[in-house]
Amino acid sequence: MRRVSLFGYGATTKALAELIPNAVFYDDKCKKAYRDENGFMVKPAADFDANKSDLEITSPGIPPSNPLIHKAKHLISEYDFFTKAKPLKIWISGTNGKTTTTQMIQHLLKDKGSVAGGNIGTPLAKLSQDASIWILESSSFTMHYTNKDYPDIYALLPLSPDHLSWHGGMQEYIDAKLKPLTIMSSGDIAIIPQAYKEIKTDAKIISYKDENDLASQFGIDVNQVKFKGAFLADAILAMAVDKTMFERIDYDKINSFTLDPHRQEELRDTQNRLWVNDTKATNLDATIAAVKCYSDSYIHLILGGDDKGVDLGELFEFLKDKDLKIYTIGSNKERLATLAQKYNIDFVVCKNLANAVMKIDKHLKQDEIALLSPAAASLDEFSSYAQRGNEFKEAVGKL
Repeated sequence: MRRVSLFGYGATTKALAELIPNAVFYDDKCKKAYRDENGFMVKPAADFDANKSDLEITSPGIPPSNPLIHKAKHLISEYDFFTKAKPLKIWISGTNGKTTTTQMIQHLLKDKGSVAGGNIGTPLAKLSQDASIWILESSSFTMHYTNKDYPDIYALLPLSPDHLSWHGGMQEYIDAKLKPLTIMSSGDIAIIPQAYKEIKTDAKIISYKDENDLASQFGIDVNQVKFKGAFLADAILAMAVDKTMFERIDYDKINSFTLDPHRQEELRDTQNRLWVNDTKATNLDATIAAVKCYSDSYIHLILGGDDKGVDLGELFEFLKDKDLKIYTIGSNKERLATLAQKYNIDFVVCKNLANAVMKIDKHLKQDEIALLSPAAASLDEFSSYAQRGNEFKEAVGKL
């Protein structure tokens, strides 16, 4: 019987274990070996012996620097485990918008028997192999470890700095995102940003400059699509996939798609003033996209959290000419204040998120926008970006 080692005790590996009865988990958080409620053995990571393992499958979040990765001799990804799965595979990736794009593609293709999973929340082991299409949100972590599996269609959104400490640098991050192209074959299709059109691949490349260029190539009328800003790009890419596969453009169907909470979620206070919950904007590109959406109005912008040491210069270069005021929160609030001073942007340092809402409340006019778009992760002060967004909405609701 093949000896299978699962690295990390999480959703991905737990789902795989249901298909591999003899699997053993190795986890950094485990201090003493035990059997879980399903009878699987969970051992400390230090107990892993490569000479007693025939196959290792890693949780995607485990970084390349982890000792388990260095010890492994037969390491594959979750995707590689399902290389021979029958459904046609569509992978969606990019820095921002991949979750929404994945959901939109599923919304458009559900009538064709598709199911969605991957980084969006459903492990591949939980997806039906009888489905006609697998639509997979694919992270750079997963693709870093994937060496055999590849998509039939790869839809890539633009790339900007993200997860650099995990990958080791921007080029390594880009390489992970482009890795599927190096494996794809001549019958496959890749829809990718123009910046990467020269990559060596056997797949058919369709490159685009922006959402308008992409829409033009696929005969899509952007004026008939209800979404704006970053969501317009997501919608056009989803429609491009539908057009590629089934030669159809369905405006009514894409316009019936409902966005998830926490991404440019608009709400009104008792004075009918507009507040926007964009807490899911955890990197620079997402915040830039949100500011672009509302740049026709004066913006009271809440920034801050755990920026993971990313260079924020690009963000402030963008903000310096905009009609706005920054309210800084989180562990990097002082760093943000220093940058605001450097770029001559009006700002105020706030005690916390509730304090920022209170300060904005005193100055927000009817024709202005209050925007929470932090450009940073939330775990410095919150359990998740969702908790940050919910607290923002609660504070606005009390005004």
